[in-house]
Amino acid sequence: MDIVGFLKSQFICHLLICYIFIVSGLIINFIQLFTLILWPINKQLFRRINCRLAYCISSQMVMLLEWWSGTDCTLYTDPTSYHKYGKENAIVILNHNFEIDFLCGWNFCERFGVLGSSKVLAKKELSYMPVIGWMWYFLEIVFCKRKWEEDRKTVAQKLLNLRDYPENFWFLIHCEGTRFTEQKHQISMQVAEAKGLPKLKYHLLPRTKGFAVTVQCLRNVVSAVYDSTLNFRNNENPTLLGVLNGKKYHADLYVRQVIHISEVPEDEEECSNWLHKLYQEKDAFQEEYYQTGTYPEVPIVPPRRPWTLLNWLFWALLLLYPLFKLLINMINSGSSLTLATFAFVIVMASVGVRWMIGVTEINKGSTYGNNDNKQKQK
Repeated sequence: MDIVGFLKSQFICHLLICYIFIVSGLIINFIQLFTLILWPINKQLFRRINCRLAYCISSQMVMLLEWWSGTDCTLYTDPTSYHKYGKENAIVILNHNFEIDFLCGWNFCERFGVLGSSKVLAKKELSYMPVIGWMWYFLEIVFCKRKWEEDRKTVAQKLLNLRDYPENFWFLIHCEGTRFTEQKHQISMQVAEAKGLPKLKYHLLPRTKGFAVTVQCLRNVVSAVYDSTLNFRNNENPTLLGVLNGKKYHADLYVRQVIHISEVPEDEEECSNWLHKLYQEKDAFQEEYYQTGTYPEVPIVPPRRPWTLLNWLFWALLLLYPLFKLLINMINSGSSLTLATFAFVIVMASVGVRWMIGVTEINKGSTYGNNDNKQKQK
């Protein structure tokens, strides 16, 4: 292992990265709080400012993937559609099979300049999480409780609020609702059999109601639907911990020819059938990828932009100097209580870092869809 690889694997480096992310994130959250005074005065200015503040947070995660890990991201797509990416509002359908698929989705957004304004459909609990959850609140992210009877009205209203959004945005949606596991797949296919739907080998059944409402509410706002399928070469099983350790992965993202929004049925039942058919096609593409190791379209590597790295370096220079100065003063003091307090903070920080990583792990992820009494698909 070279010296750079050795340093990337050291826990002290991980702590410093997480320190920069958390402290800068809280500072940005605090600034976002003050932007609320702009909402009644100039809503569009509020939105533009928060897009850029949000970028300062989310781009640090993308920096880990692009620059720290050095992960290669190859895009397979129709060259005639490539020039449209980032220049129009779109709904992006992503598969949900890997621990870092959300990070690869953000990387896709970053390469085409829409990371700061990207939207997701997220569970309500995340809105209470400092840094990312609070950032999403100011980005007008659509949160749901995963109880459709309660969610339908609030989700529709929040989506309708995006009709006059001043920035180009992509709405990223995992229609399966939860990450793929063998247990969830088995339950999902039991539902497919009960409903007379074709079974899927590599995906869970999509939850169609949320997608249908998204299409209905954003129909006059977005131009297209991007059907995206992510895989990793050589049977790699990427994790956030691996990225933090500087491990390089090789991602392949297949974005099929842009589907114009007018091609997606407006009727809820027809839209549901359309989405099920789409996932059957996605399953066939997965099968082809596992057999050939490639996708049918032209491979393109979108240029890596420097802004994620420059943003991280700015926050690192701003926050590491006072930290090191504080540590030197603490050590020079020679106080046993001070040193014990410092050791306690390090231990708590390590626990916090491990907890944050654990949130992304598949085996510690959502139990949504696991319970037999919840087999009825929404």
